[in-house]
Amino acid sequence: MKFILGKKLGMSQIYDEKGEVIPVTVIEAEPNTVLQVKTKEKDKYEAVQVGFGTRKEKNINKQQRGHFKGLGNFAVLKEFRFDSKGKISRGQEQEMMDSANLTVGQKIDVSVFTPGDAVKVIGMTKGKGFQGVVKRHGFHGMPFSHGHHSVLRHAGSIGQRFPQHTLKGMRMAGRMGYDKLTVRGLKIVNIDKENNLIAIRGAVPGNRGGLVAIESQ
Repeated sequence: MKFILGKKLGMSQIYDEKGEVIPVTVIEAEPNTVLQVKTKEKDKYEAVQVGFGTRKEKNINKQQRGHFKGLGNFAVLKEFRFDSKGKISRGQEQEMMDSANLTVGQKIDVSVFTPGDAVKVIGMTKGKGFQGVVKRHGFHGMPFSHGHHSVLRHAGSIGQRFPQHTLKGMRMAGRMGYDKLTVRGLKIVNIDKENNLIAIRGAVPGNRGGLVAIESQ
């Protein structure tokens, strides 16, 4: 299993050998630091916790400083779990990262991936705020005929006389976006080790500057 945390920079396009345009998303993935390695014997499951980004030391409490072990002031902590399926991909067991060969303080950079790798990207979608039913659920709205003044984007009826309350799951206005989304079937097109950049074919969730996790499939 290969993994790394990164920051979405935006979309661009590159050309392949045939001159065809490939739409890509550029992700800046600075080296992640291994902060904790969990094992089945001690923690009942295998996982690796990594730190990404930096923040001011005054915003880090004493417990976090002790957990960081003097390796840095990290802004984001994320845990990647291992299982029997995640250790082997395409029969290439030697190329996969395992919790057994990772140590605290080790750096994980973009070199763990190679162009052509199939990956999945996990991130938070763009937040849209409080939205009505037309934008949130695609309702068509009320008729445009005579007698329907200022009700074009209304939701309409939300229930009936029985059972005298709104049924659970009724599609109504509310908060839209900023949900966890996993996009599978993506492919790495190019890697820039000097600038810690990864170019992935297609679109990934989130806005510019958003945190994303890249994992091998």
